[in-house]
Amino acid sequence: MQIPEKYLKQVEKPARYVGGEWGQTIKDKTKVDIRFAFCFPDTYEIGMSNLGIRILYDVLNDRADTWCERVYAPWTDMEKIMREQNIPLFALESGDPVKDFDFIGFTLQYELCYTNMLNMLHLAGVPIRTSDRTGTMPIVVCGGPCMYNAEPMADFIDLCIIGEGEEVMDELMTLYAAHKKAGFDRSAFLHDCAKIEGIYVPSLYDVAYHEDGTIASFTPRYDDIPVKIRKRIVKDMDKARFPDKLIMPYIDTVHDRIMLEVYRGCIRGCRFCQAGMIYRPIREKSPDVLCRQGKILADCTGYDEISLISLSISDYSHVDELTDKLLAWTNDRNISLSLPSLRADSFTKELMDKVSSIRTGGLTFAPEAGTQRLRDVINKNIEESDLMNACSVAFAGGKNQVKLYFMQGLPTETDEDLDGIHELCSRVIDCYYRTPGRPKRPPQVTISAACFIPKPFTPFQWEAQCDMDELARKQAYLEGRITDRKIKYHYHDAGVSRVEAVFARGNRKLCRAVEEAVSRGMTFDSWEEHFDYEKWMAVFRDLGIDPAFYANRVYGEDEILPWDNIDIGVTKEFLLRERHRAYEGKTTKNCRETCNGCGADKLGGERTCCPSLKK
Repeated sequence: MQIPEKYLKQVEKPARYVGGEWGQTIKDKTKVDIRFAFCFPDTYEIGMSNLGIRILYDVLNDRADTWCERVYAPWTDMEKIMREQNIPLFALESGDPVKDFDFIGFTLQYELCYTNMLNMLHLAGVPIRTSDRTGTMPIVVCGGPCMYNAEPMADFIDLCIIGEGEEVMDELMTLYAAHKKAGFDRSAFLHDCAKIEGIYVPSLYDVAYHEDGTIASFTPRYDDIPVKIRKRIVKDMDKARFPDKLIMPYIDTVHDRIMLEVYRGCIRGCRFCQAGMIYRPIREKSPDVLCRQGKILADCTGYDEISLISLSISDYSHVDELTDKLLAWTNDRNISLSLPSLRADSFTKELMDKVSSIRTGGLTFAPEAGTQRLRDVINKNIEESDLMNACSVAFAGGKNQVKLYFMQGLPTETDEDLDGIHELCSRVIDCYYRTPGRPKRPPQVTISAACFIPKPFTPFQWEAQCDMDELARKQAYLEGRITDRKIKYHYHDAGVSRVEAVFARGNRKLCRAVEEAVSRGMTFDSWEEHFDYEKWMAVFRDLGIDPAFYANRVYGEDEILPWDNIDIGVTKEFLLRERHRAYEGKTTKNCRETCNGCGADKLGGERTCCPSLKK
């Protein structure tokens, strides 16, 4: 069904709910065997900017037997109308109720969208728990970085996609088509899914606990499914699926531009960074392929900006060649290039002169810690001189504002390290005044400080997060040290970070907390105006759950971790070795300089994570 016009007039942004955009895929539903509702558990503007959904939408719709449609979380004004008028959650392309689809897929990018996922299932009229779904009810499949520890959502998900989805989703649809043709049996289908590399079926695994709440065992219910689920990767990025058209939104979205994925993985080994570990090994696209893809999307969209996407664009081994090839045609068409992930140790005048977004926009660098000691602990591998050189280049080029990202509450952090943040920013101000040819405007340095969150599959996965009082003390301490008006200080909500830490390191016992939170109307937790820390603490307290058990204790090195059932290629031995090196203050070289034996090279069949060692 389509939302009646009278209701669209009552909501803030009606274009979120009407569909019909240029570039969407429309099929004759009588001629397809599989209907897939691809859901993003946040607003249209955020979901439309997700590159993973764009790619998988193209993968699924390339199949003649499958129609993939989009679904986004309705904002609170529309949800109120839908509940009052008994309007079920629907897909944008057809307007059909989501409950009538074969698959309901979610991408879970961050833990605070868990409540939105369950709320969307409730709006769709689909049972929230997998144990309550029977027969031909939709299969709920989830992917995204949160699936590397899916345990806090295990009771609600039929299938988890571990790793990259382009190839495994195609295999999943083929298997479903075969089961549907033979006479669909839900249990038999889920059992066969668990045999596909990269698919985790939580209901087919039993978890036992010790009296202290730690995990005693993790056991598959069948002998023919793996004990550990290995992630899937696309080995050849030049052959990876990439959409040759984009859905053009009616309203502004978060990233309303062409996004070119330059490579996957990371050569760095920052010990706090989950993405740098779970996306290994590094696999690059060639400049010619990227240039061709950029031209195709520019021709069909009319966008005037191309953003080069990766974890660290300056680590791309052909960055100069790529930017030259792109500028050869983008300048004539007034298309700007954006490089959003530059490192201070690789920022140059040549790059600044070439890339228009750097010339016209603000500059952001991420020292992460205020002292060299702590930067060595986290293996940031950036010296203060790197930052000063980068800032000097920026100031000489006409900049007067710099934004610096830091983290507070890192392992081994002291007040002297917090002092170092203020002192480092003061030296950036001094650098400005020492730079010949600087602008006449006064300088501005903005500090953005996040709270450290121990994440699975990092060397710091065993560490405790500071408790709320200590996080608040650290934030107030640094705020009190900053007296220079030329330095602005912003910090993240410690309550949000603590709840995120609870679910990041959580186990299946937290499923009932998510369900209870939704029953109390708690949704859009990633939005400041909707997040309520005290409500979350009340949920945990009423259910007898101690959040400190997950967020604020040091996990034992011999302990079975909730995510130990997942194999990302990077070994636990490597992560432990890196943890010990952190406490010794020793750094580890990046993968381009030497192979550090993390294990991820085996996923690609060659040492793809260390190009210098390729055969």
